[in-house]
Amino acid sequence: MRNRWGILAILFFVRLTIAFQFQSVAAVAPLLEKTFGVGLADIGILIGLYFTPGVVLALPGGAIGRRFGDKPTTIAALLLMTTGSLVMALAEAWGWQMAGRLASGAGGVLLTVQLTKMGTDWFAGKEIATAMAIFVNSWPAGVAISLLVLPAIGIAHGAGAVFLAAGALTAAGIVLIAFYQPPPTTGATAATSARLDPLALLAVIVAGAIWGLFNVGFAMIFSFGPSLLVERGWSIAAAGSAISLVLWLSVISVPAGGFIADRTGRPMTLAVTACLVVAVLLAWLPRSDAVITIIVLIGLISGHPAGPIVSLPARVLAPETRAIGMGVFYTLFYAAMMLGPAVAGRLAKSAGTAAVALDLGALAVLACPPLMWLFERIVSVRDRRAKS
Repeated sequence: MRNRWGILAILFFVRLTIAFQFQSVAAVAPLLEKTFGVGLADIGILIGLYFTPGVVLALPGGAIGRRFGDKPTTIAALLLMTTGSLVMALAEAWGWQMAGRLASGAGGVLLTVQLTKMGTDWFAGKEIATAMAIFVNSWPAGVAISLLVLPAIGIAHGAGAVFLAAGALTAAGIVLIAFYQPPPTTGATAATSARLDPLALLAVIVAGAIWGLFNVGFAMIFSFGPSLLVERGWSIAAAGSAISLVLWLSVISVPAGGFIADRTGRPMTLAVTACLVVAVLLAWLPRSDAVITIIVLIGLISGHPAGPIVSLPARVLAPETRAIGMGVFYTLFYAAMMLGPAVAGRLAKSAGTAAVALDLGALAVLACPPLMWLFERIVSVRDRRAKS
């Protein structure tokens, strides 16, 4: 297959499996609490464990892909994810649940970095903002599907069946990735290596922090939103369906945000405005009875910053620094996503309510606009030095 939009469709589906697997814990959190006798703090740790390997593996992820090739690396990552799901499906001890989650997360890290590199290879200089917005959209799509499907599977067949379903989807990804072909131009750049200049490195670090914090805030909705609604008397299935509205609407708002950013030429203004509104909505959700209205508003607005934020590294990364740069970017992202749910779980346990997790999410999103300003300052200084 040599059509870049067809390639993007393959990458979209394969990345969707990561989101589906990640959400498999939060989607049936109340069932896991009953089955294993654990609390919200333990659930938060289990959710965050998925991102723990990213702190170690994200940076060398690009080098691993260069060494072994795109297809072998993605297939190995999907096999690791499938194995992790099988361990969680069959394990009866909480320790093995954690081990399976770590294995799944390790595969997810390698897959995320590699798929992003593969997508950039195909779209560098060719509608990359639009392509990255569609690519990123696979995450809310995967989470939304899991929120609709997995609670019903869990109620009918237990938590083990949920993890089997996640493993089956990653196995399907192995079949689909066989149709991937690299673009004809990647061979010339793959062998080239270069070191990031200090300002480019700093800019990528800031961009990774922005993406990590934004996703921490977004993750609070679907990681602890169902538990919040169950606390307020909703059934597990109804809570999952309601929260899934955020993800379904994000499927529309993420590409819409990328399109608006490209058409207006003001991506940062759009991202800052959307972040401020989302922060207010996250803080409002636990304090209002207008649950569905707020959820719909979050879904319609929260996707707008995604495209502009993911496009930030491309402003300072040349083709020869893309692999190492994306590794740095995702290292920051995974560090934030590892700590965010764990901290939120601890705070929720101390407060006796999942509402505090939504407050933490609001603060995380609120931290993004100042970091966006800092990114622009770094890029401005770097551009001035390059011209002098």
